[in-house]
This record gives sequence, C-alpha cells and structure tokens, in this order.
Amino acid sequence: MTDNRASDRSRTRRDRRRSVPTDRESPVGEPVIRGDESVTGSRARDAVQFDPDNPDSLADAAETVREFASGSTNDDHLYMLRGAAACAALVRGEGSYKAAAERTDGEATISFIRKWARVHDLPRAVRKQVALGGIAPTAAKHIARVGGEARHLLAWATLDGNLTVRDVRAVASAVNDGTPIEHALADHNVTLGQLEITLSPTTYRDLRRRASIDGTNPGEIVTDALEQYFE
Repeated sequence: MTDNRASDRSRTRRDRRRSVPTDRESPVGEPVIRGDESVTGSRARDAVQFDPDNPDSLADAAETVREFASGSTNDDHLYMLRGAAACAALVRGEGSYKAAAERTDGEATISFIRKWARVHDLPRAVRKQVALGGIAPTAAKHIARVGGEARHLLAWATLDGNLTVRDVRAVASAVNDGTPIEHALADHNVTLGQLEITLSPTTYRDLRRRASIDGTNPGEIVTDALEQYFE
C-alpha cells in the first residue's frame, strides 16, 4: 500500500511538472552561463547544477532557495543566478510553485519563487549579460515579467538606455498593461533601436558617402546590411 501511494505521488508530480512552462532550450537547472569560464572565469568551477529529477539534487535546490530567500547573497549577481536556477529546478521537481514554496519550510513565498524561476527562464543572451554585470539581477526579474519579442527589446534597451531598475519595472508594467514597448521606453527617454556604434574610419567614410549618394540616412543602410547578415 505504501509503495502504491508513493508511486501515485510520483506520477502526480510528473504530471504537474509538465504543466510548468519554460522558455529555456537547455535543461532547467543546468549552469550554461554560470559554468562558462569565458563569462564567469574561475568561478565557473563552482557552478552548481540542479537536477529536478534527482531527489538529492532537489534537496540541495531547496536549501539554496532557503538561503537565497533569506537575503544572504550580498547582491552577488552570480549567486543570484544560482538562486534563480534553484528556484526553477525546485518548481520543476515539485510540479508547482505552491509545492516548491512548501519545500522551503516557509522561507520563500510563491511569488518569490515564481519571479526568480522566470529569471532562469530568460534567453541565454540575456542571462549572459546578467552574469557579466551588464543587467542587474533585480532588473532581470522585471524583464522576465514581459513576454515575447518585448522581453528581448527591453533587455537590450536596459543596456543601451542605461535604465535603472525602477525604470525597467515601470516599463515592464506598462507593457503588460498594453502599452507598446516603443512607447513605454519613450516615456523614459529611450528610443527603441537607437544604438551608438564605432566604425573604422574607412567604413565610416564609405557609409556616409553611400548615404549621401542614395539620399538616405546611415541607419537605414546599416539596418539593411544587418538584416541580410542575420538571414
């Protein structure tokens, strides 16, 4: 009878786990960025992987989330990424945000776990900027609230527009309320797509010459060239 109950609980957990969404291409809990020496240097050797299907690893994730929720990270952005990974793995392993929160013995709320699990779900390119210190983890938490293309655009606008965490939070809220991302950014004096670049003197000369002859602006030529490059 006991074995049957344990089997039923395991089956229920697996069913609930399938309902937890993730945008990651790599397995949840895997230290793709934290374990990259080109990003984190020697600290890559300390990267921890959390396996939501391994009971011992899930216990480690629960303990990490408890510590993370207690505020003992000292604003260490790499440790905060580890905490986010632990949150995501705990949700996957337990099958729901509620069950994940219960696993922390009240140290972490459902809201806390949901927010940071979403940070771990951010695209790799965005998480890399968090690891490098370009985007603050607390800003990433608000970027993760936004879905679709706007999520990427807000991340890069955060870098190029020097947005504060408060700015990012306001833009994310506006977008989720239905405001187009370009309008939400304009309210914070950021023009979507505006990027300062440095060209070699020769390329700069040729770009300006071509723009003058064609009667267009340099930005249109650069855009056309990059669109072809990324095809």
